[in-house]
Amino acid sequence: MRYLALAAVLLAAAPAAPQSRYLVSWAMESKVFPGDGAGHDFIAVFDIGDPADFGHLVAMLPVETRSQMAHHTNSTMPSNHLLFANDFMADRSYVFDLNDPIKPRVSASFTDAGGYSHPHSFEYLPNGHVLATFQIKGADASGGLVELDSKGNVIRTSDATNVADPYVRPYSVLAIEALDRVVTTTSPMTPLTTREPSHSVQVWRLSDLKLLKTVMLPEPKPYEVARDYTDDATLLSDGKTVLVKTSRCGLFALSDLAGPNPNAQFIYDYGGRGCDGVPFAIGNYYVQPTKTEHSIVALDVRDPLHPIEAGRLYLGPAALPHWLSREPGTNRFVITGYGSIRTSIHFATIDVETGALTLAPYSIDFNRKWPDGWDGAAIPHGTVFY
Repeated sequence: MRYLALAAVLLAAAPAAPQSRYLVSWAMESKVFPGDGAGHDFIAVFDIGDPADFGHLVAMLPVETRSQMAHHTNSTMPSNHLLFANDFMADRSYVFDLNDPIKPRVSASFTDAGGYSHPHSFEYLPNGHVLATFQIKGADASGGLVELDSKGNVIRTSDATNVADPYVRPYSVLAIEALDRVVTTTSPMTPLTTREPSHSVQVWRLSDLKLLKTVMLPEPKPYEVARDYTDDATLLSDGKTVLVKTSRCGLFALSDLAGPNPNAQFIYDYGGRGCDGVPFAIGNYYVQPTKTEHSIVALDVRDPLHPIEAGRLYLGPAALPHWLSREPGTNRFVITGYGSIRTSIHFATIDVETGALTLAPYSIDFNRKWPDGWDGAAIPHGTVFY
């Protein structure tokens, strides 16, 4: 949507740091969700730097994959502008070269790697490589952690199998270079695998990808299910505290991460039991989408073992927010998800002094006629500022 007064709104919503010129979104052409294979997955680039023409589509690049589940990308734009993206159910991933954002191109694509299949999340490393979680090994065994080069070629692998949790299916990945650690969560997604609840977080050494420990989450009373399906790990602003969220709305803090015996402590319950989504941390706040409450919630984590709700943004009774990504250097972030917001990208801001959340009066509509001939609904997922 375009607003004549949008320039003033944007300036009021963000601090003095320069804003992004473009927004890059990985999406699928589909009438229903999950994807029906009717259309293709594609990368879309929107101009968000011109207030007079906000959200103008400047580039669209469809790929050969028929839409099944266009899913995760890197959580932020890598410094080399090579964005990894996957269609999870199709077991196909792409590397997009976005060095010229108005002329994106596919620089590589891949499926399985080193015997592992169904990659889920990607973490850019300072050496230009990417760490990826692969959910499955073989027919239906625990997957692993794989380091890939910029073309998706395997550099090294490490197996996630552990008897402490037979249902390990690596999900998100967080690399902490200063601590020489990697934290991965575990939530089975593919219908090819057993979908019994996982209750663990895995800690690896970054320098050699050695699996150091599979940390079993404690059972919070009276809602033991709050430990089911760990799905995201987030490093707080202090550079050492990692919070782990579950899709059943439990929040846990990892301790002794760089030491010999990392452990997890239950610290918060969001209520409801649908919290699968991608959070972020900024300053004193941890920001998380909650599907069952149709909201974005900001927690004050100055005392990380005792979070306090500081802000809540209600998106409507049918909104199911899932993906959040913050604009570097500002307090603005994007929201994608399902339900009533599945064919749009929304923007919001957080007040870094109070934690208050505000929905911006502009969005990007994905129900339109597209340049490749697709006319109708498309569903954005992984979306990052450029």
